[in-house]
Amino acid sequence: MKVVKFGGSSLADSRQIEKACEIILADKERRLVVVSAPGKRTKGDTKMTDLLIEMAEKHFRGENAKKELNLIIERFDGIIKGLGLSSDVTDMIVNDLNGRLDMSLDNKEKFFDTIKAAGEDNNAKIVAAYLAQRGVDAVYVDPREAGLLLNNEYGNARLLPESYGRLRLLKKKNGIMIFPGFFGYSKEGDVVTFSRGGSDITGSILAAAIKADLYENFTDVDSVYAADPSIVENPTPISAFTYREMRELSYAGFSILHEETLEPVYRMGIPVCIKNTNNPAAPGTVIAPTRELNNGPVIGIASGLGFCSIYVSKYMMNREVGFGRKILAILEDEGLSYEHIPSGIDNVSIILGQRQFDEGKEKRVVGRIKEELGVDDILVERDRALVMIVGEGMMSTVGITARAAKALSQAKVNIEMINQGSSEVSMMFGIKEKDNSTAIKALYNEFFRN
Repeated sequence: MKVVKFGGSSLADSRQIEKACEIILADKERRLVVVSAPGKRTKGDTKMTDLLIEMAEKHFRGENAKKELNLIIERFDGIIKGLGLSSDVTDMIVNDLNGRLDMSLDNKEKFFDTIKAAGEDNNAKIVAAYLAQRGVDAVYVDPREAGLLLNNEYGNARLLPESYGRLRLLKKKNGIMIFPGFFGYSKEGDVVTFSRGGSDITGSILAAAIKADLYENFTDVDSVYAADPSIVENPTPISAFTYREMRELSYAGFSILHEETLEPVYRMGIPVCIKNTNNPAAPGTVIAPTRELNNGPVIGIASGLGFCSIYVSKYMMNREVGFGRKILAILEDEGLSYEHIPSGIDNVSIILGQRQFDEGKEKRVVGRIKEELGVDDILVERDRALVMIVGEGMMSTVGITARAAKALSQAKVNIEMINQGSSEVSMMFGIKEKDNSTAIKALYNEFFRN
């Protein structure tokens, strides 16, 4: 039994949904299907989830959101008509959307999650209805009835472990099951979503729960590439990654998979295959526990933008017991999560996403660190990028750091920070955001074109 997930581009309109259904029916083992909300039909189009968020924002502010609601209904209705389905399906979706808008506005995050989930939920119902119309034994699966329980962290939920016991029962059901991605339910019965792109996580959870033979993730590319094709021209396609490599690359900016996707399948040893809905015959890219190290020490290069650093310096810092704990306690008080903490004997840099670190929080954090820790110097640097090179082969190769540093130096990119994970499968460079593309190209040329 395979779990199959289709991304938004694979379900953007009726033609794409027809392609996805042909893929499902081509393999009798594809019986548990995870569905995303409709994505962009063209480059300038708007994703369904973004339309839902726009509607939620206007409605929550007390403004008339009829225009946004009609755009959403028209989009769904176009898909329904294109698939030759009854207008009853459109009516069902209209009632569903109006019901979500009528809920209480007492809790903004709860309201937004309920609205956002409408894209996946209704698209799953459409796919199930289309397959059933074709005479296929296919049903929509309600995540609440199936037992997908999440915690109450709206917009960034985590799975409750007891979910696995109930989700495992899906393996005993007959026919094809269409399961909406991106959301589940709290124990109180409220809709809770993962972070954006979370349908990948849903698929991984279901694959682990039923102990699937394979988790297939269909998107709009033939394979995963060694670097971002929008930065590097004709990058090398990669046929296989390990879980560790893909986890590092997803964290650093690879958009193929959500960075939290691999944990459930990693623990069960289930391989993942990235495939193209528009070219299903292509072999795709496999993510598995191990791979042959036959294509150089570096397998991929990725980068993430929108970081900032808090540089703190204090003479004899290394002898002050509890210094690090006190800094982290200040961040915790402000609800801030950090990414990395490279340090020296008398200084430490804390890297965090700058979207969560607004001017008000910066002022409070800097003030408290100065006052409570008596530091000699503190500096906040914004608009930083984290560029990462990843590869299992790096562990057994001498000179990786030297090659990377030389390539960046020759490209006139200043390295502000270097951090290597203890696993030695990744190395990260902190640079100015404006140098990001230059750095990616320089590292790609060094490790793939040389």
